[in-house]
Amino acid sequence: MSHSGSHPGARLRALVEEDVVSVPGAFNALVARAVRDAGFRAAYVSGGATANVAGFPDVGMLTMIEVCRTIREIADASMLPVIADADTGYGEVECAIRTVVEYERAGAAALHVEDQIFPKRCGHLDGKELVDAQEFCQKLHKMEAARISSDFMIIARTDARHVTGMEDAIARANAYREAGADAIFPEGLQSEKEFATFAKGSPGLLLANMTEFGKTPIIPVARFKDLGYRMVIHPLSMMRLAMGEVVRGLRDLKESGTIESSLDRMQTRAELYELLNYEPGKEWFYPDGRR
Repeated sequence: MSHSGSHPGARLRALVEEDVVSVPGAFNALVARAVRDAGFRAAYVSGGATANVAGFPDVGMLTMIEVCRTIREIADASMLPVIADADTGYGEVECAIRTVVEYERAGAAALHVEDQIFPKRCGHLDGKELVDAQEFCQKLHKMEAARISSDFMIIARTDARHVTGMEDAIARANAYREAGADAIFPEGLQSEKEFATFAKGSPGLLLANMTEFGKTPIIPVARFKDLGYRMVIHPLSMMRLAMGEVVRGLRDLKESGTIESSLDRMQTRAELYELLNYEPGKEWFYPDGRR
């Protein structure tokens, strides 16, 4: 495997060594640009958000190649290290191996893969089923070996907390680390105390999921740092904000025949052009200077 400081995985590793990293979800390239312009240092591609904007629920309906297109667009638009959701790896070991290669080729810095049985469920819903822990370890070992660069990060997510309990979640996490996972993502924890308990039981690099309207209370990024977590994703926040305004705007347009009442909440034409680094009448360049 190659090792290069320019690899997005190397950049992500350097960030988490420096401090806790707040990672907003970007569901398209324009949002990814906004994430970068707001001063964030990494972006997240949510499997749920990617499915939702395609018109599907988060039940594994999209193909790996469809998600790779989103990864590529967001990585190119933001120039940030991208953590990407790989659900269950899109199948058995052979499929998971290809997922590692294709995600890395698409420009991702890291992926996370979960120990649910396909078809998976949103991590904050009940009724989930787990794969055998040893089988998942074997999958992780093969995925780790398939990386193009050793900088590419493989994050193992466990959904065991609400299936078999916290003790099994911690045991699985430690087994997953031994199998080659660079970091652990405990899904669906319900309190700061649970996050602290998990971090104590599975020391090492940890990712926390700060999603709204689920099992996890709202916890600030700085507090997650205190609890032992170095990456905090906000997978659906921007999509929920955007869709809230879309629904309200459509309602107003339907009722009044005009969008005027929403104008003060819209991104202006000038603001859009600034975000795109576009000036009418002048040649446009990619953010990194490419034509």
